Amino acid sequence: MNTLTKMAQGLIGQLKPLPAIGTSIKTTQLPPPDKEGGLPLMQTLARRQSARAFDPAPLEPQTLSNLLWAAGGINRDKLGGRTTPSAMNSQEVMVYLALPEGLYCYDAPTHALHLISATDVRRVTGYQDFVDNAPLDLVFVADFARMKLVPAAQRAAFASAAAGAMAQNVYLFCASAGLATVIRAWLDRDALAHAMGLNTDQQVLLSQTVGKPKAA
Repeated sequence: MNTLTKMAQGLIGQLKPLPAIGTSIKTTQLPPPDKEGGLPLMQTLARRQSARAFDPAPLEPQTLSNLLWAAGGINRDKLGGRTTPSAMNSQEVMVYLALPEGLYCYDAPTHALHLISATDVRRVTGYQDFVDNAPLDLVFVADFARMKLVPAAQRAAFASAAAGAMAQNVYLFCASAGLATVIRAWLDRDALAHAMGLNTDQQVLLSQTVGKPKAA
């Protein structure tokens, strides 16, 4: 679906998810992340870039595991510390995955995916046409109910900073693993929040598409 059609559907409240493709699994336990691989940091930074052409082939389970751990997984078991910072350890930014087979939420403590909706939400995650068929669209959502220790006036700014750190971790992982990615803020947040079933304490911050590079 092209951008103009999506925008028109958004204006009339018709930008909605599609039926899921394939089997929606209630809970998916990811394999343990590989914390030993990857390129040195300076080489990874040199390769960091945005891409907007994606092979529709799904990511392998191990690659998906490593990607999500990089985005916000547990890196200090005793403390429950994450790979990305959070104001007063609120852990307010939730990572959702829009996959062909359904909408999932990543649970860092168990390193597992939990099914939220057996629908294909990818087309609602942005106005760009490539999001419809990419293998994975991440959605970063702030849950302000988790930020009770943070002054209300600062919650949106703090959550946005945390989401930016998570998105950059995804960029660095993709650069190291030879994947393509692009962060996106051009989206219909109301339509996406409705498609995801978010409550009034939750707010869509950013989306990020990930996949293998599309061959020229």
